This record gives sequence, structure tokens and C-alpha cells, in this order.
Amino acid sequence: MPKLYYKEAQRQAQKEFRACTSRGKYPYLPVLDDFVSRDRLNRGVDLGQLQIPLEFVVGTCTGFRTNAFARNFMPLLEEDSEFAGKWQALSQAHVEEGIRDPIKVYEYMNRYYVQEGNKRVSVLKFFGADMVSAFVTQILPERNGSREVELYYELLDFTRISRISYLEFSRPGSYLRLQQLLGKAPEERWTEDERRDFASAYYAFRQAYETHGGNHLSSTVGDAMLAVIQVYGYQALHNKLPAEISHVVSSLWEEIVLQQQEEQIDVKLTPEEKKPGILAKVLSSGDKSALRVAFVHDKTPTESGWTNSHEQGRLHVQRVFGDAIRTTPYFNALDADPLAVIQQAIQDGNTVIFTTSPRLLPASLRAAVEQPRVTILNCSLNKSHRYIRTYYARMYEAKFIIGAIAGSLAGVDNVGYLCDYPIYGQIAGINAFALGVQMVNPRTKVYLEWSTVGGTEAAIQRLTQRGIRLISARDLTRKGDRNWTSFGLCLISGEDRVVLAAPVWKWGTYYEAMLRRIQDKSFQTEYKESEKALNYYWGMSAGVVALGCTDKVPPSTRKLAELLQNCIQADLYYPFRGKLYAQGGKILEGDLTPEQIIGMDWLAENIVGSIPDYEELNETGKATVDMVGVEAASKDKR
Repeated sequence: MPKLYYKEAQRQAQKEFRACTSRGKYPYLPVLDDFVSRDRLNRGVDLGQLQIPLEFVVGTCTGFRTNAFARNFMPLLEEDSEFAGKWQALSQAHVEEGIRDPIKVYEYMNRYYVQEGNKRVSVLKFFGADMVSAFVTQILPERNGSREVELYYELLDFTRISRISYLEFSRPGSYLRLQQLLGKAPEERWTEDERRDFASAYYAFRQAYETHGGNHLSSTVGDAMLAVIQVYGYQALHNKLPAEISHVVSSLWEEIVLQQQEEQIDVKLTPEEKKPGILAKVLSSGDKSALRVAFVHDKTPTESGWTNSHEQGRLHVQRVFGDAIRTTPYFNALDADPLAVIQQAIQDGNTVIFTTSPRLLPASLRAAVEQPRVTILNCSLNKSHRYIRTYYARMYEAKFIIGAIAGSLAGVDNVGYLCDYPIYGQIAGINAFALGVQMVNPRTKVYLEWSTVGGTEAAIQRLTQRGIRLISARDLTRKGDRNWTSFGLCLISGEDRVVLAAPVWKWGTYYEAMLRRIQDKSFQTEYKESEKALNYYWGMSAGVVALGCTDKVPPSTRKLAELLQNCIQADLYYPFRGKLYAQGGKILEGDLTPEQIIGMDWLAENIVGSIPDYEELNETGKATVDMVGVEAASKDKR
């Protein structure tokens, strides 16, 4: 029998050798000496005896004997060689009593290179063992800022608290994100039961993942598992049967495949004109029933200016489309189970659903996976989910112009900026405002405060105590709110607040354009033609953002504002163009890409203030940041 084992192992080796050669890949075991200096090896850290995953044992320490094995650790030497005899004897011993003697390895970048025990590794891999006992010497790479090395050090931090080393990700921050999704603090240690349960879920998930073709993807098992947990939660994998996990993997396969994309998000800056195909026209012409559209909100129009602006958008499309569309609002979704509210909207016959708050994103995504025939969009930015599309407005364009108005009116004084959440899109608005101020008044500073740190009035008071009278406050008013002078660019003098200018969110125009694209099927075609997550980020050129000026603004300043707005609408001017200077002396060269604007986590040099720590925020702020917070404010960074 040992001879038969060896012949089969040799056949696997020869197959691997031919496959590597045909791809121009080195067919033998990688040698650690080839890329790590002997001096660094001598400075290794002794980790003692550990159980290590055999799949991560990938090479040998020195070139001696490397040619005896193919790259998969299967033997290449002839059956009558002394090497083959020893391999066969080891295989017999493994079958009869198991291989117990530890091997010796060097660990480098979470891969293991054998110093003693190559044949033991070969036999164990042949019989499909998962783990091997080993004396481990760790070789730490120099930190050079590369993604690969930084990910490795993130893994070391994660292993320190979890004692799990087999879980690998391809994107920084994933280990901390996993801790958060499991309900654990960043430095909270794992119990033995948690380690055991997670290992069971991981290996069951990996089997389902590979059965579906995951081993042909460039992303890792960890990437895929994290994508599933973000949608369904850990409970979907914890203590579940293989058939249940396989069903979850199958239902989320497009989301899993998306993980291998280096750039996962396709940002759409304008409504693209696409002509639907013949089949789409036939289907569209045959459907005479009214399209039913739901708008799901986290609050009511009377308590939230944000909700009120979206409700006005719904009323706009109802007027424009008449009987062709039936719209229904659902308020206070977070007072109950938001997923149940969305499911109720689907049961009511709605086939298009707009969820208007980032805090509704998890429920929206879950519903989109479970109801693939329903189109669900969430009002947020920078989310890489294949099953749901997000939409937002380039409000930084209006903020830039308002900054220019503030700068022109400030004279020798400084100005203030009040923001609510440190989330994607908002930092761009702060910086654009500061750049607008700087363009017309280079000496003026912008003092930044946050309404979710201590409340709105307290934040305004902190600004006025500095002698600041011009403040860019919140953008939107609540329904029936007659004290609307707390919004937009205000001139504050004691209790008096005079509005000078404000950005205008034209959600009605946005929703009208979206629904027309859904009606003519170009919306659906766009999804089929893309392999990425689709984020809509329209602005003034699409007519979804505008500027409102009151007669309190001097005519000459209004002319400047109109000129800037016309230039931005015609794509002749771009606020984030050329060399930009950030706090701390950081310099950014060249025009910023949409992705760089969305993901901003820095502040312009003329801003006095900072992005708040997660723990400083109120509960609403924390909940919003948990969904779409910029990295600098994320709990994952604490």
C-alpha cells in the first residue's frame, strides 16, 4: 500500500509540475533563503510549539532537497530512490499511528518554510491533514508602507487577541471590521469557545465557497466570509449545517465575486443616456400597470429636515408622473424593525424602493438579496455592494460657492462651519467651503464644529463665543418649521439669525430622472453591463443641486455666485483642481478623482478644527458613522 500511496503522490507532483511549467511558474518549492537574508533569519523570534495550518506551509528554508518536491509538496523522485523509501515508511507510520513529531519552520508573512520535516509535510498534505505541530521561528518583515506588509501587521494584531492566524483579508481594516461585526471591541480578546466556533464556521464556509468556484477568484476566503457577515450577520454561519451555509453562499454569490475587484465601486457622475434594446422596448410597451414606488424614511418630515426634503421629492414625482406611478411613504422605519418595514413595502406591491438614510443600509441590503426582483436604492455614498445601488448629491459644489460668498462678506473676520456627521460626502462639503473662502479671502480661517458633539445650539455658541458671526449651518428645514433661519449660511447677531444663502437639494429632479431610467430599462441595462457596485453621485450638471441666495447678499457677490454656479454646471470649473494643502502640511497634487473626494478624511489647511473621535459623537452620530463613516471617525480606528 505505501508504494501505491507514493505512486499517486508522484502523479500529483508531475501534474502540478507540468501545470506550473505551462504557466511559466517556478515548479519547485519556494526557498526562503532566496528572498530573506540569513542575518534576518538569525534574528527571528522563537514562538515555541504551535499547531499551524498545513495549507500555509508553502516552501522550504534552504535549496537542499527543494527539487525533490513539486510546488504542491508532492514527491518527484523515482520510486526506487532512498527518498521514496523514507516517504513510504512515513506514510505507513501515519496510517498506523499518525505523525506526531513536530516539524521545524520559519514563519514569514503568514507562510511557513520548512527547516526540518519536508517529508512529513508532504505525507500529511497527501492525506489531507489540516494542521501540523511545529516549532515556529517568526521572521518579521520591515514596515515599508506596502499594503501586503501592513495587512500582515494587522493580522499579527488580530492573532494576538484571537489566536487565529488562518484568516486572511486583502483589504486593510478588515480585521477590525470583523471584530465590530462580531460585537467585540477592537482589543477584546477571544475566548476558547469563540475560537472553536469561529473555526467551525470558517472551514464550513470555505468548503461551500470552494464548491461554488471560490478557488478561482483572486480574493480570499476571508474577504468572502466578511462580505456575507456584513449582509446576514455572523448568525448566518454560526452553528449552521453545511447545506444552510451553501444556500447563503449561493444567494450572495455576486457580492462574493465583487470582492476580487481592486476598485469595487463604479461612480456615476451624470445620468448616462442609454438606449434600451429591442427586448426592453417590447417588455416596456406591454406593461401598462402603474409602477409602484416606496420611500422608506428613518424619521418624519416634521422632525427631520432631511426626511422632509425627500418627501418633497416624492410629491414631485407623483405630480410629474401622474397615474403612471404610485408612490407610498413609510416613516419612522427605525422605530420598528427596518427590514420588516421594507418587507411590508414589498408585500404592498412596491417594486422600486428608495431608502433615504444611511442607517437603513443594512436592512436595504438584506432585503435586496432576498428579493432580487425588487429594485432597492439607498441614499448614501461609497458602499461596495452589488445587490443594491446608492445615490447622493455632489453638495460640495454648492458648498464651494457658499464658501466664496462667506469669504467675500467676512472682511477681516473668521467664519464658522457646522457639520452633523463625519461621513462620506460631508468632509468634501467642509473642504469645498473652506476652499471657496480661501479663493476670495486667503487670510480668513474656517472654524469647524459638529452638531453631533454636544448638540446644535452648543456648537453654534462655541462659534459665536469666538466672535464669529458668519456660520454655514445645516442645509435643510423640517416641515412646518418657521424658525428656518438656523439653516444655510447665516449672519448671527445675538438672537437674530439672517439667512444669506443655502444649498438646494433637488431630490424631486433626482427621483424623476431615476424613475425614467427604470421605466425605459436603461437602469437595468446599466447593472447588467457592470461588474461593480454602482454609486450615483450627481451634481449641478444633472440639475439635482442648486444654490439659493436671498436679497441680503450684495448684488456684486450674487454675480460672483452666479458665475461660479454657471461654470460648475457647464463643467468649466472644479473646486478640487490643482495643488491642495491640507492640515499638517500635507500636499495633494493634481485634480482629485471622485473616489478621492468621496473618501476624504483630511481637512484643508485654513480649517481650525478636526474630525471628531467616534466616542465624542451622540448615539445618532455613532449609528450613522457605523454605516458610512469616514475612516478617521470610524470605531474601527479606535
